[in-house]
Amino acid sequence: ERRVLDLFRQALVAAPKQRNKDEEKAAIKEGRIPEDWQDNPAKLRQKDRDARWTLKQGRKKEGVAVQIAVPHFGYKTHISTDKRHGLIRRWDVSDAAANDGKRLKVLPDKENTASAVWADTAYRSKANEAFMEKNGFQSQVHHKKPPKKSLPHPLAKANAARSKVRAAVEHVFAHQKVRMGLFVRTVGLPRARLKIGMVSLAYNMRRFLWLQGKSAPA
Repeated sequence: ERRVLDLFRQALVAAPKQRNKDEEKAAIKEGRIPEDWQDNPAKLRQKDRDARWTLKQGRKKEGVAVQIAVPHFGYKTHISTDKRHGLIRRWDVSDAAANDGKRLKVLPDKENTASAVWADTAYRSKANEAFMEKNGFQSQVHHKKPPKKSLPHPLAKANAARSKVRAAVEHVFAHQKVRMGLFVRTVGLPRARLKIGMVSLAYNMRRFLWLQGKSAPA
């Protein structure tokens, strides 16, 4: 049986919120260390200059579905999973405001036995489509809705079919956040990468044990 290659997904990982002044925020965005922090090593060690704010889009149902945006501070974990086994095959970490599509080039696993790449609209771009075609991957990335227009029926139908396949990757984040309590309490991107990487490794170990038990004779 051929495995469906990588199911791509990204999820926000919360970090302790920083209470900085406007001029400190501006300096951080410019890649500088605020002046009053340079003379205070203890304070500097406690300030996360890598995490970023972003808005998480969602829907709130109160009779009528309403589009909402929730502020979020922290990081973002990007993963690709194998559909057949549900294991994390590749992963990456960025600040919460980073562009998701730019991670596509580091997530595909060429050692997998199939060539299809399933991902949401965040990963669709001309550059990514060209990359997949050049490297022998078959794009199953969701189609984007045109601005102020409805998505053509054939493309909407294709997206719905792809969503049924991609739904499997959601179980990984649900397991990590609910059962494993994924939350970054460290300072800086390198430590966040280590923390999230260790959680991904722990998830794979738990998943492997479950797969072993499932395949064991009764």
